[in-house]
Amino acid sequence: MNEFSKNIISHNASVIEAMKKLNEVPGSLTLFAVNEQQQLVGTLTDGDIRRGFIHGLSLTDTVEKFMLKSFHKVNNGFTVHDFKTAREKGIRLLPVLNDKGQIEKVYDLKKRQSILPLEAMIMAGGRGERLRPLTDKTPKPMLPLGNKPIIEHNIDRLISFGIEKIYISVKYLGEQIEDYFGDGASKGIQIEYIWEDQPLGTAGALSLVKKFNTKHILLMNSDLFTDTDFEDLYLNTVQQNAFMGVATVPYTTKVPYGIFTTTENQITGLKEKPIYTNYANAGIYILNTSVLNKIPQNTFYNITDLMEQLIAANQIVIHNPIVGYWIDIGQHQDYKNAQEIVKHIH
Repeated sequence: MNEFSKNIISHNASVIEAMKKLNEVPGSLTLFAVNEQQQLVGTLTDGDIRRGFIHGLSLTDTVEKFMLKSFHKVNNGFTVHDFKTAREKGIRLLPVLNDKGQIEKVYDLKKRQSILPLEAMIMAGGRGERLRPLTDKTPKPMLPLGNKPIIEHNIDRLISFGIEKIYISVKYLGEQIEDYFGDGASKGIQIEYIWEDQPLGTAGALSLVKKFNTKHILLMNSDLFTDTDFEDLYLNTVQQNAFMGVATVPYTTKVPYGIFTTTENQITGLKEKPIYTNYANAGIYILNTSVLNKIPQNTFYNITDLMEQLIAANQIVIHNPIVGYWIDIGQHQDYKNAQEIVKHIH
């Protein structure tokens, strides 16, 4: 709430004081009016003040006469859907109230995409062989992309979706990652490092976390550059009662010829220059924590092994296509492509 302390004003304050305060918070242009018990009783914008003057109010009148008493807020225990509804209504600042009706936190919905009840793990232990010599002295996740390392783009995106606890699995030159981010306090989150004594594949490090504190977790590779909608992936996974949700990348194949469908040597149909769409694994997953006991302890184990186990047991595994951009920075050309894209992102 510290960031928004300037947005608080007494409902008994004069509208002149409110105008001065609004001048101090040009980014949000919203004030929260509170009563003597510090309960939120209204919101005030420049527009509310203008409308008040039009209806005959004067500079000597109090904030209470100008403020909007019907406003959007959420209470503690709110859901992802509540947050999504506020965003869809165009709300900029969303106050969270405690049981007494006092402001406990304020979310800036221009900076926050969602508030997902997830902890996350980023896999960052790989050697990055295909990007040598760039990775000889720098771990691949720490290669610069724009004004910050590749992995920081992913951490910041996770934060924008409300994820506040992130595990990072590290091995090769992991000290550089740990030195750079520390415990996460500088970003207002908690970061814990999971050190792999031996390579553990794309899921083995999950077995080294004693206990996740959320019903679902997000697992992702560290070398991705993407604007994946984590909220969409999470909601689809939960709504379909899936044990795993996998982000996928549509991959289109165009055949430049007329293709026959046949039965033995008989032609049964013709498709002229057909286009086929398949879906590739994007390296981002939502897992129900109930499946984590299937992962062997401290052993090389890939997420695709778990996927195959779940499918074989007829457990629901869904996929969710990525609509925006996605680059797996595995080779030099991928890195160049990502560097080109980041120039155009603000």
